[in-house]
Amino acid sequence: MAMNTPKQTANLKREILIRLIKAYLSDNFEENTRLIPYDMRPKGSEVPYRCCIYKERAVLRDRAIAGLGSSIEETDDSILLSEVAKNAENREKPEEHPLTVLTTACKGCVPSRIHVTDLCQGCVARPCESTCRFGAISVHDGKSHIDPEKCKNCGMCAQVCPYQAIQRIIVPCENACPVGAIAKGEDGHARIDFDKCISCGKCASACPFGAVHEKSQIIDVLKNIKAGKKVIAMIAPAMLGQLPCTATQLKEAILELGFSDVYEVAQGADVTSKNEAAEFVERMEKGEKFMTTSCCAGYNELVDKHLPEMKPFRSDTKTPMYYTAEIVKKENPDAVTVFFSPCVAKKREALNNNNVDYVINYEEVGAWMTAKEIKVAECADSEFKVQSSAEARNYCVTGGVAKAVQALVPENVEIKPVVIDGLTKQSVRDLKKYAKNGACDLGNLIEVMACTGGCLGGNSTVNAYKPALKQVTNYVNESKPYAEVHK
Repeated sequence: MAMNTPKQTANLKREILIRLIKAYLSDNFEENTRLIPYDMRPKGSEVPYRCCIYKERAVLRDRAIAGLGSSIEETDDSILLSEVAKNAENREKPEEHPLTVLTTACKGCVPSRIHVTDLCQGCVARPCESTCRFGAISVHDGKSHIDPEKCKNCGMCAQVCPYQAIQRIIVPCENACPVGAIAKGEDGHARIDFDKCISCGKCASACPFGAVHEKSQIIDVLKNIKAGKKVIAMIAPAMLGQLPCTATQLKEAILELGFSDVYEVAQGADVTSKNEAAEFVERMEKGEKFMTTSCCAGYNELVDKHLPEMKPFRSDTKTPMYYTAEIVKKENPDAVTVFFSPCVAKKREALNNNNVDYVINYEEVGAWMTAKEIKVAECADSEFKVQSSAEARNYCVTGGVAKAVQALVPENVEIKPVVIDGLTKQSVRDLKKYAKNGACDLGNLIEVMACTGGCLGGNSTVNAYKPALKQVTNYVNESKPYAEVHK
């Protein structure tokens, strides 16, 4: 269910991150960064993935560039990694777009299409031919043939073939994107259209070569800690499902990384629940038919870029990250704030929020702890200053936001939650229909999560969904309900 990156590509990213962090903590950041591809693939070593050691090193170099927070598309091939490292350390703020494509790693997949295989028997019934509404299929020479000029890639012929002889050939990244934001460029490699991209990270998870890469802000955070600044971490509820430890041990481990304090983003989620419940009641009393949640950054980008007709129905309430950062900055005006995120979309959201300085994901946090040899399960306990509700801590699970809002809506107001569990091409069509009709026949509060499984299924999570869900559920069950926390 989770969108975790495939193991081999995840391991490569993790190793690069660990080496980058160790390089930064060393006496010679730039030179040790330059040597990363050569240290990982020394002369005469095994070449596990590519045609030769030089190709391997080229891909590792690009992964390091993304790990340094730079765009592959904007980095000249002739620039040394040491120079990229220097630029990263001197950077004033993160780059605008959080994703980049490693053309060295991109396979340049064959075009997506419907294909007749050699299993075709040229049967008498010819269900493929009779089913096609576009006249794209004909049978001759004992085999079905598809006219690419007429084919609409609907796949109906593949569904009715009794031999399963017709197959849909997909390009993983293109197939995963719910808004058509990634496609082949003129060179045959994937290109992201950032005017369309909603930063959901599905392409990054789908690519079996790890060619779509999130740009890291880890060097920016390390630089601020090294400079002695007050750096405060904000951990989203999904973080509690990633590592084998208690919440209080996790806080202590983060403090050992060099952070000055740690805030639970569930604190902001309680504010979101209260405001969204009040807004829902107000809208229903006005006679509106439905309202959607607004806590998912990927969904908010979808509405802003592709579904403007949904704006009147989307909640105006801000996200838990927004309210948590507001609290942190109010209490610590001079602090540097860092949000720990399960997905790439929060990096886009943070760019539009002056209270959030940086975002690092769970992969990066895990690599950082490994680099500093912090064993989180052995850490002491460090209590949070403010306790959050069980409902807020359950935000990261599918249906959790709707349940939290429902718990605060008065009994005399009817509320029927509906859950969009992951943005897909079909769920986007459903949302368009609801907006067009001005009503949803399934309910009146629609929770929308870009990732299947909620935040626990984010593209940057490191734990499998089921064990992560078990850990979060245990944490939620140990927590007090909203009514008790906010008496």
